[in-house]
Amino acid sequence: MTSRYYKEMKNYLKSFNILTIDEIDLIENIVVRKTLKKGDFFIKENRISQEVGFVVSGLFRSFYYSSSQEEVTYCFTFSNSFVSAYSSFLSQTKTSENIQALTDIELFTISRENILILENSSTNWLRFFKLITEQEYIKMEKRIFMLQKETAEKRYEDLLTNQSEYLQSIPLNFLSSYLGITQRHLSRIRKTISN
Repeated sequence: MTSRYYKEMKNYLKSFNILTIDEIDLIENIVVRKTLKKGDFFIKENRISQEVGFVVSGLFRSFYYSSSQEEVTYCFTFSNSFVSAYSSFLSQTKTSENIQALTDIELFTISRENILILENSSTNWLRFFKLITEQEYIKMEKRIFMLQKETAEKRYEDLLTNQSEYLQSIPLNFLSSYLGITQRHLSRIRKTISN
């Protein structure tokens, strides 16, 4: 597998300075390249997550349904990131979340079974997956703190600063749901910030 996408994934794995080249090369025969179209799902609620994806290009949103059956967007996953219904993946229970492509997606997936094989093959793989899990926890904690501590304006500015190239790809209803505000409030924020 010598595609540009595979090289991008290898470079991402190298950037952690945990895995050797030989350890990284182990995944060449166990990852599966997938393409999802805008609107396709990586996973839907009530399924058990059996894989982790590495997003080479594109944008996902993660959402769940509230008790009143409204979609609540709580996460966006961008290029050069891992994606999974992590709680379901770790616990092997049904997920409450849906992960949907907001754009066309190129990704590599690796099954839970193969991740366990990699973890047993090397302490470096175990360290790597532990680090990814820790990063996901920190990202979730940061999201909770942002929702509870910061204003909607600050949350929007944070997205603008860190992921501005994707903001045009996110429909306003998903963006406002993610920020925990109405679309009308989001429009006022965008107008204020652009002036």
